Parts: sequence; structure tokens; C-alpha cells
Amino acid sequence: MRVYTSFFSTLLIAAAMAATGLTAASARAESVKYTIDPTHLTIAFKVHHVGYFDMIGLFTKGSGSFSFDEDSGELSDLKVVIKTKSVFTGHKKRDAHLRSADFLNAGEFPEMVFVGKTTEKTGDKTGKIHGELTLLGETRPVTLDVRWNKAAEHPIYKRWTVGVDATAVLKRSDFGMAYAVKNGWIGDELKLMIGFEAYKE
Repeated sequence: MRVYTSFFSTLLIAAAMAATGLTAASARAESVKYTIDPTHLTIAFKVHHVGYFDMIGLFTKGSGSFSFDEDSGELSDLKVVIKTKSVFTGHKKRDAHLRSADFLNAGEFPEMVFVGKTTEKTGDKTGKIHGELTLLGETRPVTLDVRWNKAAEHPIYKRWTVGVDATAVLKRSDFGMAYAVKNGWIGDELKLMIGFEAYKE
């Protein structure tokens, strides 16, 4: 029976290789590409509204991929693309406002993009992915707190699949989205939540 180690545990192997001067190319097996299944992808956000409650919204369209070498623990080419026009809160007038220049300016900036740069282990199946988020034409550092849930052959689709949940906290004003920040009507801090299944190519 093949044994698969924890995703974040194997990342330590890559770190050890780097510390001893070994190159990834000298010791790795071929890195495998994973594609995020768009039908099993949830992108949600939570933001405080006029001091009364935390409003939750969704982005209904997104995509992403990454490469992972199980032998060396090397993670690379991580990229998640979110279509800003797909924002949805269940209220047409509010959604139209969110797509406007006050917020996402979806006409001029149709995509929000996260690119992973480095990783660190925080537990057997948890870790952090440090990267950059580009929103409204501004690129800022953002860290995803990640939980690696499962890696196994999918019982329905019969292909090797991994399942991940991730969260990040960012400030809208860091990206120039300052509408209703000063008067406190809409919180500056926004929590982003991403969950997905990704299958091996």
C-alpha cells in the first residue's frame, strides 16, 4: 500500500535540501500539476456592515492550479484567479454597487489574482502560504492559512484529488478600496475564505 505523507510535512524535506546545498533538480521526482476543480471551489468573504453584523458574500467564478512534488515536497506555480464580476451577495443593487468603482471596479479590473511565493509548516496538516494578491491594480503581500484536508483517489471521479481549506485577512484600504472606511459603515478588514478540490493532471 502506498503511503502518502502530509503535504506540509514533506515541505520540510525541501527546506532541508536547500539548507544542505542540494538543488531541487538533483533530488526531485517530476513535479505534478494539480488543477482546481471549478465545480468544487468556494470563494467567500466576510466584512462588517455598519457595525451591525458580518455580511457574507461569494465570488462564483474562479480557477487555479499549482505544481507539487510529493518526493521532495516542492510546491510551485501556485496561482488562484477570481473573477471580480462574479461577486454575489443575494441582492442585485448591492452586487451592482460592489462591481462599481467604489469597490471592485470589475469593468477595469476583471480579475483578482493570488500567487504563492513561499510556504511554512505550522502543524501536521496545516501551514501558511505567503504570497501576493493583486486587486484593483495593486499588489500586496497576503498570507493564506491553509488546512490540507485529504489526498486520495476521488470515489466518484476516480482520479487523485486533494482537498484544501484556506483563509486570509486583508485590509481593503491597502488596495485603494477606501469607500465607507472612514465613517465605519463598511469594515476595512475583510476575511477571505477559499475551499477547493484539486485533481492531478
